[in-house]
Amino acid sequence: MNFASDNTAGAHPEILAAMARANEGHQPSYGVDRWSSEMTAALSKWFGAEVQVFPVATGGAANALALSQLSPNWGAVFCLAGSHIDVDECGAPEFYTGGAKLVPLGRSGGLMTPEDLNETLKRFPRGVVHHVQPSAVSITNANECGLVYRPDQVKALAEITHGAGMKFHMDGARLANALATLGCTPGELTWQAGVDVLSLGFTKNGAVAAEAVVFFDKALAENFLYRRKRGGHLFSKSRFLAAQFVAMLEDGLWLRSAKAANGAAGALAAAFTAAGFPPAYPTEANEVFVRLPKALGDRLSAAGAAFYPWEDEAGETPMYRFVCSFATTAGEVETFKDCLKL
Repeated sequence: MNFASDNTAGAHPEILAAMARANEGHQPSYGVDRWSSEMTAALSKWFGAEVQVFPVATGGAANALALSQLSPNWGAVFCLAGSHIDVDECGAPEFYTGGAKLVPLGRSGGLMTPEDLNETLKRFPRGVVHHVQPSAVSITNANECGLVYRPDQVKALAEITHGAGMKFHMDGARLANALATLGCTPGELTWQAGVDVLSLGFTKNGAVAAEAVVFFDKALAENFLYRRKRGGHLFSKSRFLAAQFVAMLEDGLWLRSAKAANGAAGALAAAFTAAGFPPAYPTEANEVFVRLPKALGDRLSAAGAAFYPWEDEAGETPMYRFVCSFATTAGEVETFKDCLKL
């Protein structure tokens, strides 16, 4: 009963098979192999627009490098309080941007709202030499508490962003889970809604290491190849990263995996609700957050369930996070439901 993280699951067999195929024979290095070409073509088809793609090893690198392309070192990057770039990347965005200021707004556990963004921007007037300059807005979809931005919500934030002369970034480490929930196209949730640059991740969805910075506006990608190289993320055998993207996209593996993870999370959420512990946030992707008496949390852990205590400042009852993956089985969920009833 492992609900600790979607990172704890292994690689999907179809991903390993694709990597094995990519291992056959010799291919040019540093991204000019046939797999890399197929990846770019597959992603362009997936998004419904010609994109420029730069694979990297981790989601943190994708976020930090993307933001460093969008913000000067005297810039401000606006993000939701508690977002991954805010609390989980060890200062990487500040480091790669050369010192740009991250400005958290709103509250952890919610979504960034146009009202919050507009109100925060009032404190950062453009052209005042004493202040960092508004440069970028970054949101996560699905976000750190399992909530999903709809296309119209993304568009509303993008319009404010662009109206203020900034660029719009999306952290898509769990974009597949968001898309599986919404049923819209990848393009509708990204560039058609105003996203300029996307950190796309399939690692949490069953890949080994499939992360990339995706530019919808090629002008924004100018010289990014040097930035990626300087950051240490140009892989010599990049065909192995590219092959994972191709495998995810060619037969809908990304959607099958995301639907499986979301479905398992929905079953967990229903079990908690039936037991009298409704989730703290709507379960819109593959994460469930729930307040449980500590004694119950300890009992579930002792029974063999793996999950994560969630930092939460409100309330005396501890908050726990349960995450499902493509590898979560119905048997695991049923066993957990039995433990919950004891």
